[in-house]
Amino acid sequence: MKKQILVAAAAALFSVTAVNAQGGGGFQRRTPEENVKIVHQKMDSAFKLDAAKQKQVDDIFLAFYQESNKKMEEMRAGGGQFDRDAWQAARQKMTDERDAKLKGLLTDAQLKTWKDEIEPSMRPQRGGGNRGGGGGN
Repeated sequence: MKKQILVAAAAALFSVTAVNAQGGGGFQRRTPEENVKIVHQKMDSAFKLDAAKQKQVDDIFLAFYQESNKKMEEMRAGGGQFDRDAWQAARQKMTDERDAKLKGLLTDAQLKTWKDEIEPSMRPQRGGGNRGGGGGN
């Protein structure tokens, strides 16, 4: 019960922070280090991992976010139309590799909590600005 309350409190705090951070205009992507800091806080509040294990988890996420950003930049720099399907396939491969590494560090219950509760809260939430209509050509 305490873990659920802590995870809910962390999610609420993250939501408030995210809303306030976006008040100045356009959306700015977080750096890999900023993403790792957020994951670290959520993992620490949910699991209380020992320092050595938390460092390994942080390193896994840092490598994941750096690789993800690098792949995104490569795909954008390729010229022409951005291939969303190729990006999703690449992202899924990186996520599967990350989760395989996490499986060696986290218990099955912790990994399930990560996948079902914490990871979904990490995804950027989009506003309701484009409701049902197509945007471009």
